[in-house]
Amino acid sequence: MTLLPPDALADRLKSGLLSFPVTHFDADLQFDEPRYREHLAWQSSFDVAGLFAAGGTGEGFSLTPAEIDRVVRVAVDEVAGAVPVIAPATGGTAVSVAQAQAAQAAGAAGLLLFPPYLTEASQAGLVEHISAVCRATDLGVIVYSRANAVLTDATVAEVADRNPNLIGLKDGVGDIEQMTRTFARVGDRLIYVGGLPTAETFALPLLQLGVSTYSSALYNFLPEFALRFYAAVRAQDREAVYAMLNDFVIPYLDVRDRARGYAVSIVKAGLTAVGRDGGRVRPPLTDLTEAELAELTALVSKVS
Repeated sequence: MTLLPPDALADRLKSGLLSFPVTHFDADLQFDEPRYREHLAWQSSFDVAGLFAAGGTGEGFSLTPAEIDRVVRVAVDEVAGAVPVIAPATGGTAVSVAQAQAAQAAGAAGLLLFPPYLTEASQAGLVEHISAVCRATDLGVIVYSRANAVLTDATVAEVADRNPNLIGLKDGVGDIEQMTRTFARVGDRLIYVGGLPTAETFALPLLQLGVSTYSSALYNFLPEFALRFYAAVRAQDREAVYAMLNDFVIPYLDVRDRARGYAVSIVKAGLTAVGRDGGRVRPPLTDLTEAELAELTALVSKVS
């Protein structure tokens, strides 16, 4: 596959809605390639700007490096260039560098750099971590500001200056002042992706801060609804946005918030609710109860 230049990838990703497909497992919680391919074919048949394989909603944190590589390769093969596939890199610098190189070899269009989980790091250390990964690949890189890798505006500006192939910042914090400072300092040098759980809740206010797109978990099982919502956000149609928030998103959040980890579990349950069998999540996550699945199914039926 021809390498997509980072600037071209940035233009593509900021033009529309983004999705993090779930990763399907079989009864033994092993990667279920046929069901994953079926899901990707369905996801890529709509007007989506990018698919992030083995990301947070895709339970990348529960996959081995070999499984991540396989999931990314399957995704690249299945969508066959119709939609850019963004691969993950996570963990310490050496592991992230290896995953960045594997993603490029697999034919991915870009990379999402997750926080180096568990260990805390200084801003100077994060600059070196991000820069090492960017140097290791020709792919466009989006860095995820979240958890123990929350980036200040000064840090974002420094890594953007040092790394031409850094194309974006995904915000998983929702700090309005920090996002304002970052956009004021860095401007259009990067694209800004909303990455808070159930991003639709924050999409309209964050649009004013330069966050032109977001990753929609709902797209996994309600792609048409998710695209309508995104269109209403971009049009700044407040009436339509709040109608959809009240009709579905807020009641959905009420179910999601009942247990830690449900932000992922409820997406697989949503696929089951629309008749597409999302299957189970891997530990340490837990699945929705039967009663919660029934509640979600009734809610989905109102908007699907």
